[in-house]
Amino acid sequence: MTDPLALLARTRILAVVRAPSAAVALQAADALVAGGVTGLEITYSTPDAPAVIRELAARYGASIYLGAGTVTTAIEATDAAEAGARFLVSPGTRPELTAAMKATGLVVMTGALTPSEVMAAVDYGTDVVKIFPASLGGPGFLKALRGPFPHVPLMPTGGVTPSNIDEWFAAGAIAVGAGGDLVSAADLAAGRFDEVERKARLFSGLGSETGAAA
Repeated sequence: MTDPLALLARTRILAVVRAPSAAVALQAADALVAGGVTGLEITYSTPDAPAVIRELAARYGASIYLGAGTVTTAIEATDAAEAGARFLVSPGTRPELTAAMKATGLVVMTGALTPSEVMAAVDYGTDVVKIFPASLGGPGFLKALRGPFPHVPLMPTGGVTPSNIDEWFAAGAIAVGAGGDLVSAADLAAGRFDEVERKARLFSGLGSETGAAA
């Protein structure tokens, strides 16, 4: 069986999809995959998120790394797992929620920002600590966290762009979460899925514009 954290490291980018409808979420996911971004985090702020996950799992199978984000209840964790998610992401860390997420057997990523919060997340058993909002400190902050936590997998989310993505990995990120800079609410509202694909190509290194990740 493939090491799930090794798979996350190879996937590199998790696109955080917050869509106004299930249909828009599916179109955005198609555009992301076409642009080379195969890590998809379907948030529970998207209507019918489990249905979206179920459809994407059927459509793409193991060719994508699919999970649920903004998980805040045990029921959401269970529903996402049953729909075919392979990982679960919560914006923060609570012991009861982390336990429920872990009970699904999926990869668990919970949010933290301060060193104390990172320590708590590790104590509760999270697999990956989501540093959020990472834009508050930038790559330098992530690098500083690596000092006391050299063996903790850290995934910054927020403030990741094509021009700084390499800095995040150089600072020690196992992967990055990309939301508004990759899948913007404006693009989704306007149906600009070609723009979503273009941005995905920049993030994934398939694009040719200046500042694209290598």
